[in-house]
Amino acid sequence: MTAVKITASAGYLPEKVVTNDELSQLMDTSDEWIVSHTGIKKRHYAIAENTSDLATKVAQKLLQQAKLAATKIDLIIVSTITPDALTPATAAIVQKNIQASNAFAYDLSAACAGFIFALATAEKFIHSGMYQRAMVISAETNSKMMDFTDRTSAVFFGDGAAGVILEKSAGNTAYLAEKIATQGNTEVIHSGRVAPLQKVAADNYPQLDAFYQDGRAVYNFVTNDVNAHIAEFLADNGVKPTDLDLVITHQANLRLIENIAQHLALDIDKFAINVTEAGNTSSVGIPLALAQALEQGKRPKKVLLTGFGAGLAYGSILLDLSEFGK
Repeated sequence: MTAVKITASAGYLPEKVVTNDELSQLMDTSDEWIVSHTGIKKRHYAIAENTSDLATKVAQKLLQQAKLAATKIDLIIVSTITPDALTPATAAIVQKNIQASNAFAYDLSAACAGFIFALATAEKFIHSGMYQRAMVISAETNSKMMDFTDRTSAVFFGDGAAGVILEKSAGNTAYLAEKIATQGNTEVIHSGRVAPLQKVAADNYPQLDAFYQDGRAVYNFVTNDVNAHIAEFLADNGVKPTDLDLVITHQANLRLIENIAQHLALDIDKFAINVTEAGNTSSVGIPLALAQALEQGKRPKKVLLTGFGAGLAYGSILLDLSEFGK
């Protein structure tokens, strides 16, 4: 079995910080309401930066941290639901920006579970033995897809990027187990839908819809399906919740993370949390929290990553990062 390791982990948040009070000037909401319902205090918005710009900054950080030339990267996957364009892939723009001339690159769309799906995909390429190194980046500019009259969605989301470099290892593997799943549901969460052509006319042009989520349905999905998924995943791999050194879930909102902690009967201190300061950054939340934990010097032996989002897509990965940086 081919062993893999994570050799670099980095994140980036745009400079512009948007507080709850600022959003209350755009819609009927307040700092008190947002904090009590979501735990979110602020978020970052990309101003004059697109998704590829954020992803490129993370890619450059990863190369510097791993002390690698861009030409050593074989594969770049960018997980995003807010790409620069439908085509070309945002990952191809990142490849060009960092001059990773030996890599092939493409985007992956699995919403807030995107990093889980992308990391699982990259691991298979490395596991095949045909490729040595993969760069996996989640990048989102959620702000450009928001309807700022919709307080049920707009108050949650922020922008950012984060990722890892995954490579073949001659030692112990960092990638222990995974389970990913999808329930076909196009109504609970959707964004950027393009309507089919109704007639051939000169005034036809593509239009995208803004981000939408049914908050109650999302809550029920997480508290029922996702919690059951986590319990089954851990049991299938002979892991008790108390065996976990670190848990990183999708940073949907603080209340959902608290619910998952309660379901696992774990102290919230075992959970990496950035949603309070960065908002819901969609697929970015998990790799950003991972980068923040590793930057703080944590080297957890058993790490649970769980993502969930539109699709409905969800999944978990179990990692051993005790040898990160060695």
